[in-house]
This record gives sequence, C-alpha cells and structure tokens, in this order.
Amino acid sequence: MRLKKYTDYALRVLLYTASKPAGELSNKKEISAVFHISENHLGKIIHELNKLQLIETIRGRSGGIKLAKPPADINIGYVVRAMEDDFHLLECFNCSTNYCVITPACKLKNVLHEALQAFLKVVDAYTLEDLLTNQDELKVLMGISSD
Repeated sequence: MRLKKYTDYALRVLLYTASKPAGELSNKKEISAVFHISENHLGKIIHELNKLQLIETIRGRSGGIKLAKPPADINIGYVVRAMEDDFHLLECFNCSTNYCVITPACKLKNVLHEALQAFLKVVDAYTLEDLLTNQDELKVLMGISSD
C-alpha cells in the first residue's frame, strides 16, 4: 500500500506547525522551503487541513497557520483517512470498476482487506503528539529555532 504525496505532505505540515514555539505561526513559504514542496500544492493541502479544522489560517501580512487543536487531539488515522480519496488496493475493492472474472472465488481481496484494516488500526492508535516525542531533533532538521 502506498499513501499519496498529498497525505504525506499534510502530515508534514502538521508536524512542522506543531513544532513551532508556542504562539509562533507557520507559513506556506517556510514549509515549502523546508520540504521542497511547491507553495501552490501546499496551499491546497493547507486549505483542506483548515476545512477539517485541524489548522487555523490567519490572513494578513503577519498571518500564517497554527494548529486548531492540541497535538494530542489530532489522530493520525483520521488525517490519513481524510486525505486519501480511496483505499482501493485492487480493482475488486471498487464494485463499480471491478471487471475481474475471479472475484467471486478469489481470497486475495479478503487478505488485503484484512491487511488494510490492520494498517488503519495502527495509525488510529497514534496522535500528532506521539509523533513529536523527538521534537528537539525534528526542530533541528526542519531549521526551527527552539525559543
């Protein structure tokens, strides 16, 4: 299974934003520079995270983004599900596009469905706070000063 870059980048935005010192806003330009992601692409991701009420956007010259809730309240499984548009690992996972002739007798779909559920159960067990236990190291790697 492979997550989209969109999901990966959304998680990076959350990690970066959560790593900023209290009261300090993040912005699209600095996140773009740190992760080498286009500002245009980040704009779409930030818009989606804002719609999901995971971050707040502050407009204006000194605006930026900040978490809308504490890191302990941001579930990684929720973020992954919200950012991925489907979990169709095989053609047969989508009834409307399934033309595989062996679907009625195939056991592979069940095995992969079970694996997908195990994956989701694991990511559901973590919050953004859990991903910040090495925050000092993350700050150094992302070039965030520890004020």
